[in-house]
Amino acid sequence: MNTKQRLRALAQARRGTLVPGAFNALSAKVVEDLGFEAIYVTGAGVTNMWFGMPDQGFMGLAEIADHTARIRDAVALPLIVDADTGFGNALNVRHTVRTLERAGADCIQFEDQVSPKRCGHFAGKDVIATEEAVNKIKAAADARQDADLLIMARTDACAVHGFEAAIERAQKFAEAGADILFVEAVTTAEQIRALPQRLDRPQLMNMVVGGKTPIVSGEELGGMGYGFVLYANAALQGAVAGMQKALTSLRDNRRLEEDPALVAPFAERQRLVGKPEWDALERRYS
Repeated sequence: MNTKQRLRALAQARRGTLVPGAFNALSAKVVEDLGFEAIYVTGAGVTNMWFGMPDQGFMGLAEIADHTARIRDAVALPLIVDADTGFGNALNVRHTVRTLERAGADCIQFEDQVSPKRCGHFAGKDVIATEEAVNKIKAAADARQDADLLIMARTDACAVHGFEAAIERAQKFAEAGADILFVEAVTTAEQIRALPQRLDRPQLMNMVVGGKTPIVSGEELGGMGYGFVLYANAALQGAVAGMQKALTSLRDNRRLEEDPALVAPFAERQRLVGKPEWDALERRYS
């Protein structure tokens, strides 16, 4: 199977496949190296790490397409790509699908927030009209060049109009052609349990460390019937904590040894970026 077919099979298995987020090619290589089965190219992570700004709609199509292409070149895992609101109306969504499909996406996620969007776990969100949101999902489904490309539809309506409204929107997104559904920022264990019982399509549950949704294990979510369990920015938060720890030690001690408790060893860094393979290629062409 190709990466799109593998991702579809994972969704349909509904066993709670853990999907970490990646914000650049190196973080994607770490995800792959640790044995995960899919990667989420995170818009929030790209915005935080590339611009040093909050997830409030600052990322554009060019940035996420560039990161997707670089990550696609770096790893062989299926890629779910965060396309925010599609960067405009239904016609922009069509262009976004074509662009990200060429960049190497296996699944493209669209959400129904008013633009400029904001992190699903921030206050102050709003959503567009249901009809407009449905038409954007239709445009995304119609724009696919490869029939195996998956479309994920996210709704943020739970925080704005309530849980039942979010269920209703998600169902309409499924009817419009979405392959995977994502009801964002539910706030109770009861809502988490209810979603797989109320919606037929495979679903993703977003576990945001420090966010509004209760943290539930991947094993338990798989038992409920979720296809994917997303940790979009666990790697980012871990990287920030690691940088703070290492640089605090450098600041306070005025030196930094190759201590595995503080920094990845030099040899490990070279292994992750494939230096032995590049050395072999250099010998081959010399």
